[in-house]
Order: sequence, then structure tokens, then C-alpha cells
Amino acid sequence: MLRQYETRRYQMPQEEIKALVREKRAELVRQQLLIKEQALPVFVLVEGWGASGKGTLIGNLIEDLDPRFFHVKKMNAPTEEAKRHPFLWRYMEVMPAAGQFLFLNSGWLSETADAMADNKIDDVSLEQRLRQIRIFERQLKDNGYLVVKLFLQIPPEEQKQRIEKLMEDKDTKWRVSEKDLLQVKKREKYEKLYDRLLEATNTGYAPWNIVDAADKKQALLQALHILTIQINQAEVNRKALPEILYKDYPLLKMPKLSEVPLNQSLSREEYEVRLKELQKKLKKLHNKIYRKKIPVIIAYEGWDAAGKGGNIKRLASALDPRGFEVYPIASPEPHEKSRHYLWRFYHRLPKSGHIAIFDRTWYGRVMVERIEGFCSENDWKRAYNEINEFEKELTDWGAAVIKFWVHIDKETQLARFTERQNTPEKQWKITDEDWRNREKWDVYETAIDEMIEKTSTENAPWFIIQSNNKYYARLQAIQIVIDEIEKRLALPPRKK
Repeated sequence: MLRQYETRRYQMPQEEIKALVREKRAELVRQQLLIKEQALPVFVLVEGWGASGKGTLIGNLIEDLDPRFFHVKKMNAPTEEAKRHPFLWRYMEVMPAAGQFLFLNSGWLSETADAMADNKIDDVSLEQRLRQIRIFERQLKDNGYLVVKLFLQIPPEEQKQRIEKLMEDKDTKWRVSEKDLLQVKKREKYEKLYDRLLEATNTGYAPWNIVDAADKKQALLQALHILTIQINQAEVNRKALPEILYKDYPLLKMPKLSEVPLNQSLSREEYEVRLKELQKKLKKLHNKIYRKKIPVIIAYEGWDAAGKGGNIKRLASALDPRGFEVYPIASPEPHEKSRHYLWRFYHRLPKSGHIAIFDRTWYGRVMVERIEGFCSENDWKRAYNEINEFEKELTDWGAAVIKFWVHIDKETQLARFTERQNTPEKQWKITDEDWRNREKWDVYETAIDEMIEKTSTENAPWFIIQSNNKYYARLQAIQIVIDEIEKRLALPPRKK
């Protein structure tokens, strides 16, 4: 692929190149204003050979742009902190907000090529990673992003000469990395790696654009041309609804909420004895997952007044406070609304060996956002597959994903609402919104049944917590967490 491209070079007079560059720069400046007005986020990934001029190209692309509305990130080798998160975590972290550019100097392609060259990734993990990259890019496109991917191609002789020139000057020698030198030494090997990766991640929704970077001015013109054309096309593409996909994620047969018995009973005495036993066991397991660097993600959803808070409190009190975090999820803040809806959850993922407990989750997309009209029908219908993809990425990373629906019946909710309203120290727990949501019980129940049916996968199943009796519910949840962690500990270590 890359060698074949070298044969297609052509030369253009320098004066003509300069005139066209001025024209394209002016067009890009106009487009930046439209991007801001139309809230289009633009993700520009610049990959290429060492010394191919990635930084120079980005500097030239942004020269006339308003610096308030773009960011440039140089993605170096992942830190030890980044390695304790999913592969795409650090790229999701820097995701641009609506109306802004992000220019990424190197990214998931070069990181994967380096891992392959160093034999740090096996074939199974490589295929998982490539699938995740394609999903990541498709989800960006489906959620309103423009993804522009450039690969700067230079012939081996040109690369060698540039690196030698940089090495001769003490002020530029630092810019040459060990990886750059290795690429020159093992150029043929890297060409095969890049060809494989470019082919595997070249899609209709995020195609690769090979830029001839032997002549830097011509490379700038080509990059400007690609970028402006794709921005113009993005506005056309945004008017078309993304395809709703239903991938073959093995689903578990789940009961409807109306079929779940809620008549359990448990005395306080029995509860307190059993609670201490389970908390002691969970505490020991927390030490084991820390030692084995297994991440655990516990997701709580449920009816208002179902007892999520009390449930989380008893679970968390068994854990080492240095190794877990509880995230109460409210309505998204403006900076969260301006990004992919999963961004704020990626942002809160635990590092390996730690536990993240979410009080409300990404499932708001197919419940409250669906019912209250905060997203389109295409958005929430598409989200079932996107969520299954997200959770598969987490379990492929090695995480245990434990999802609870805390369930009560309508009469129990009314009794608890009434108690809260009539008890001064509990009145903060009840709001007008709770009463409004109660009026939509049947609508929510239909949405919840569909949610559980379509997202209870073998790798991330739903557990329905029977919570009319709070004591029973708390023990049930802790026991499930114990069981799921033990299952994860029993699996062989994940290969990287």
C-alpha cells in the first residue's frame, strides 16, 4: 500500500502551490466559524513515519485558526498510568468538544505498530484492538464527529536523510527518538506493519488518506485539500441518520420486571450476622484483585427510592477506601453534553486493580434520555449496540462488569416516597421530579424491560436485585459481587 503510493507522485510549480495553499487556508478559517456555529467536533489524526513532518504539518494547518477552538496533542508512548486503563482510554480522554478541532500528533496506529514491532501484543489481543479501533471511529462518526486520518509517507532515503540532518544539530537531535532510528534500520518490517494496520482500519466512515510528505509544501496543500473537502462533506453526512446495528452479542434470557418475585423476608438479626460475613469475604477479595490488577466496574440502576444508596453504602464499607471510587451520576454538565455520551464514563473508569461504583450509568441513554426526549429515537435505538460494544471492550481489557437493576414494586415506592416526605431529615431525598417520574412508571418499565433484554450479555449480564426488603437486597448484591469477582479471579491472566 505505502510503496505503491510512491509511484503516484507528481510535481507542481511552487508558485502554484503557494497560491492554492493561501486559498485553502482561507477556506479552513471560514469552515472553523461554521464548525463552531454548527457544533461539529473534528478529530484530525496525523500519523506517519518518524521525521515525516507530522508536527510541522500540524503547525502549518493551525497557523491561521482561532486558538480558542482547537487543541493539539502529542501522544507519546503510554505512561504506566495509561497502561492500567483500556487501550483507547487516553484517546477518549482528549476527545474534542462540539465545535472544536483536535489535532492528534500520532495515535492508536503508531502505538499499535510499536507494540507489534516490540512483540508486546499477541494475535488475539491485536485483533481485539483493531476491532475496538474500528468501533471507536464508527461510534465517533455516528455520534456526530468528523474523523480525518492522515498518514505522512516518505521514501526510506528521504527519512534517513532527514534523521541524519536532525542528529547533526544539538538543538534538533532531541527530536529523534529510538523508534525513529529503529524504523530506518527495520524499514521493511515497519512497512509491513503499517500496511497491515492501515488496511485493517481503512473504512468508509473513517478512511485513511496517504499524504506524500517528501515535499513539505505539497504535503500541506494535500492535507488542507483533504481536510476542507471532508469538512464540507461532513455537513452533508450529518443529515443522514446513522445505521442502527444489532451485532451478535450472546444475550441471556431475562425475566420481565413484572415476573420477578418481591416477597422475600429477612430479619434484622439474620441480616446483620450475614452482612458481617459477606463484608469480611469481600474485603479479602478486594486485596486479591488489587494484587492481580483486575479492574471491577459495578453499575447501579433502579427505581427511585429502591435503595441504591443504602446498597452501595454497605458494599463500599467492606472495601479499602484507597482502592475504590463511587460516582453519583447526575444530568450531564455542559462540557459533557458537548461530547460523545460515553465520554464521561470513560473518564471515570478505574485503573487496573481498583473498583468503580456507578450510581446511575450510561444506561440513562435508553431510559431517561429516551423517555424525556433528550436524544433522538435513532440515538437511543443505536445505543443498545454501542453499550454492548463498550462493555465488551471493558471485559476484553480484563474487567469484571457487574450491573444491578434495583427493583421494587409501585406500592413500595409510594410508601417510601411518603415516608421521605413526612420525615424532615429525609426530605432532601424526595423531589418533584421523583413524583413526575412515578407517573410514568409504566412507560419506564417498558423501556427497562427492553434495556435488560437487549444488553444482558454473557460477558456483562444484568442482575435484578429484589429490593422490597432492603436487608435481603443488600446481601443479594454483595453476594453477587463476591461471586462475579471469584469467577474473574478463576480465569487465566489476560494476555497483552
